[in-house]
Amino acid sequence: MLGILIRDPRAGKSATRRSASGRGAVRVARSSPRQWPTLSFPSLQGLVDRTKQLLWPLLLVALGVALYELGNRLWPLADRPIRLVSVQGELQYIDPQAVQSVIQPYLNERFLWIDLQAIRSDLSAMPWVAGATVSRVWPDQLVIELQEQLPIARWGDMALLNNEGTAFTPEDIQAFADLPQLVGPQRAKRRVMEYYQQFNRLLRPYGQGVALLELRDRGSWFLTTQDGIQVLLGRDNLVDKMQRFLIIDQHMLAEHRSRIERIDLRYSNAMAVAWREPVAEQSTGE
Repeated sequence: MLGILIRDPRAGKSATRRSASGRGAVRVARSSPRQWPTLSFPSLQGLVDRTKQLLWPLLLVALGVALYELGNRLWPLADRPIRLVSVQGELQYIDPQAVQSVIQPYLNERFLWIDLQAIRSDLSAMPWVAGATVSRVWPDQLVIELQEQLPIARWGDMALLNNEGTAFTPEDIQAFADLPQLVGPQRAKRRVMEYYQQFNRLLRPYGQGVALLELRDRGSWFLTTQDGIQVLLGRDNLVDKMQRFLIIDQHMLAEHRSRIERIDLRYSNAMAVAWREPVAEQSTGE
């Protein structure tokens, strides 16, 4: 009988198993696997980090040198005197000589150091300037854009009103004597302007306009049309009263308008008409 002996390393004992042929015996021992030495390599992330640590200082130094050289080359071009001043805008009343006198003191400054805000403030203080923008244009140009006041009416005897209800005082206000005159407290300029625009819109389809609009201290409104009719409006419902007057005027008063001196609309549901005194005819003797 052939026997096979298998050694069990866990138990430390021999176990015998016989084969069917029954010849001889073979002893077999289990061996442990061979251990190989372990090799270690530095990680890729570590190499990247070390590279950054070495390159960043070099890059910063190179960038600083490049900026320094660029500044040295561009500085003579940037720090130049102002060679050209361009004034733009649709100007009818602004005096070009007055604009030049305002900006002349600043033209001795260099291109980069000129005070744009100061120029803008000085230009905006001019009576006919409604707004001003000032900007640099490379390499040595100054561009000034002016918005001119748009006079709509006179404010009292000393000032004009623009389309936004803001008062300004030009040097020669007598040249605008043909403009409508608005009168009222200083705090009510915008309110008077708004009513003036509403009344003008109502009168324009009838070929008329506002020649004088006055808000008195007690709150009463008085209007004079371009053909010389005085209209007493009272304190409230001004637009409604004006519309009522225009309707009655078209149906009843149109033929007699040249004889009307004053219309009193201070009544709630009525109006009073004051007629002009007839002009006495001069008699000539023979």
